[in-house]
Amino acid sequence: MHSFYVPDITAGVLPEEESLHAAKVLRLKEGDLVVLLDGKGGVYEAEITIPHPKKCGFLICKTEQRTSGRDYRLHVAIAPTKNIDRFEWFIEKAVEIGVDEISPILCRYSERKQLKPERVEKIMIAASKQSIQSVFPILHPLTTFSELITSSKESLKCIAHCYPQDKTELKVALKGQQDLLILIGPEGDFSQEEVEAAIGKGFIPVSLSNSRLRTETAGLMVCATAALCK
Repeated sequence: MHSFYVPDITAGVLPEEESLHAAKVLRLKEGDLVVLLDGKGGVYEAEITIPHPKKCGFLICKTEQRTSGRDYRLHVAIAPTKNIDRFEWFIEKAVEIGVDEISPILCRYSERKQLKPERVEKIMIAASKQSIQSVFPILHPLTTFSELITSSKESLKCIAHCYPQDKTELKVALKGQQDLLILIGPEGDFSQEEVEAAIGKGFIPVSLSNSRLRTETAGLMVCATAALCK
């Protein structure tokens, strides 16, 4: 069945963009069954009643409340890449694998200093629908590195960097932890001062791989490692 995002399930109609997709693109007809997601854990089986391209009506047949299905909460703070396509690819795949919060961060060596949150939100919603995620991830506003490390409250806080110093393997650091924040820097890495500032705020330096990874690959490695280790 096709899935649609309906933040206000009580409205009885799909949002306009979803209505257009259902009626014009998918050509759904009265009586067709669909899956509706409210992004907050609600999963609904519904029947199309009015296949209108602006206000596609539905009738709920079955209701189910779900959780994310994970026994941990993952927050990835990552510097957006200069090539926005790579960052958007990370967003899509991270949502599919499993992530709860994403914070774009501005670092000393950041090459991209602006972001279109509406576009990123659309990618997150599309990926959540495609993978039938019952609880959609939270996208935080673009923030500075210093603001993030000061305001973070997770029980386990890690920073991944490439400097030659003692680091814990991420899969080892994750053992037994349920509330995780991992920092991923820009293509030029974090500055040494940023690393030291994070450590001063209780962040643990971690290693993701023996290879030097691109920013978006490192972010995805975090999501995959958490999914496999937890």
